[in-house]
This record gives sequence, structure tokens and C-alpha cells, in this order.
Amino acid sequence: MKKQLLFVTYQNEDQDEGLTYAIDLARTLEEGITILLVNKKKLEQQFEDIMAAVAFAEEGEHEMARELMQKKLMEAQSNNMIDQCKTSGIEANMQTAKDDLVSAVSGFLKKRTAVDMVLLSPSITKKGISARELQRLVKTTLRPVVTIAKQELQHA
Repeated sequence: MKKQLLFVTYQNEDQDEGLTYAIDLARTLEEGITILLVNKKKLEQQFEDIMAAVAFAEEGEHEMARELMQKKLMEAQSNNMIDQCKTSGIEANMQTAKDDLVSAVSGFLKKRTAVDMVLLSPSITKKGISARELQRLVKTTLRPVVTIAKQELQHA
């Protein structure tokens, strides 16, 4: 079985952040990429979703249309990420997880032993993972964990 890099990003964030780096690293190491999409919703967004669901439930079928639109958007973004990998000559696949970040990565790694390294996207590194969670992740994965930072442009 070919070795894989595990690129972890949020479903509802800018998914292209860090993917180029992951593709370059996979090409250099001659490995494939598995993209793990972890769901992260902010408290306000969860509240809005619940309120919208209640309103749509009272009206009828609107919730179904909303869910379908959201799924189609996610599928398009996901397909774009896979296409970007394949265009670069990298074997890629995608998984989704509903657990928290550490549980999702740990659970995935228990099932997939071919993963060589874990890459955390800038959206996770900057806004999503605390130092305590990162420490727990490093201890439980037993693989190198690479945090990818978004490069900020500096004006002279």
C-alpha cells in the first residue's frame, strides 16, 4: 500500500489554504494525499442553523432544499480539491468526519496505517486548535504533525 499524507482542514473554511503545500510535499515524497474534512461551526452559526431549521420545519420542504444546496456546494469544493491533486499527478481521496478535530484524526489513523504524516491546514492552525489540543494530537497520533501557517504579505 502506498504511503499517504493526511491533510486535515475544516469543511466550512477556505479549503485551498495549505493544499498547494501538501501537494508539493506529496510530490517530493512520492506519496498520495488523503484529505480529511472536519466539521467546525461557530456557536453563532450553530444557533442560526437551529433557528433556520425550526422556521423551515414550520414551512415544510425548505429545509430539504437548504440541505441539498449545502451538500452540492461541499461536493463542488471537495471535487475541486481532489481535481487539484490529480492534476498535479498525486493520488488523492477524501474523508469527512463529524467528531472534534483530535478524535477525528485519531480515529482515522487507527483505521489507516499507511498515513505517514499529518498536515494541519492554516485554518486549523490559526483559528481552530488550542495548544492543549495540539499537544493531545501529537501524543495520540504517533506520527509527525505539521502545522501549516498562512504566509502574510509584508509591505515595505
